[in-house]
Amino acid sequence: MEYLKDFLDFFLHLDDHLQRIISEYGTTTYVILFAIIFVETGLVVMPLLPGDSLLFAAGTFAALGSLNIYVLIGLLFIAAVLGDTLNYILGKKIGLKVLQWRLGGRQLVKQEYIDKTHSFYEKYGAKTIIIARFVPIVRTFAPFVAGIGDMNYGKFISYNIIGGAVWVLGLTLLGYFFGNIPIVKRNFETVILAIIFISVLPMVIEMVRHWTAKKH
Repeated sequence: MEYLKDFLDFFLHLDDHLQRIISEYGTTTYVILFAIIFVETGLVVMPLLPGDSLLFAAGTFAALGSLNIYVLIGLLFIAAVLGDTLNYILGKKIGLKVLQWRLGGRQLVKQEYIDKTHSFYEKYGAKTIIIARFVPIVRTFAPFVAGIGDMNYGKFISYNIIGGAVWVLGLTLLGYFFGNIPIVKRNFETVILAIIFISVLPMVIEMVRHWTAKKH
């Protein structure tokens, strides 16, 4: 319960935590942000890290001069592309084995996450690699499932680069230009929740459609 409380606090007060990290670690902050984005997109067992909201928050601090916007975007773009690439390779090489991993008697990678990602592929095909960038959980599993499905690597890397660029540029610049507007700063928690809500909305819609179709 304490872990969940800390996790939610980190999400909702991302601006305070990021400010503390910048104050304590200086330029090493770039390494920390790179690692978070890389791990969230690259390791199938870590789908709940704050990707969208972290990009937005990082952009707000870049606007204040605490971070260099060009370095920030460049590094996080590389992290996003490398993360998806690693996930694709893991899916291709050991994907089916990973699905069987268990921890404490429970399946380490939840089957429902894989199923949700499969449903995205059924609707959007290879474009899922781009679209999934904006959907938490699905973002982490899309390249993994692409690897399991042996998607052509040339097609995958093309969508990977396009998706990574749109995701990082879009959310970081959104924070850069709008994150320090007084009303946004005063309601930062609400903005973060709105970003999370908008991000998961496509997945919720797909779940409702799937449930409705199954019911009928």
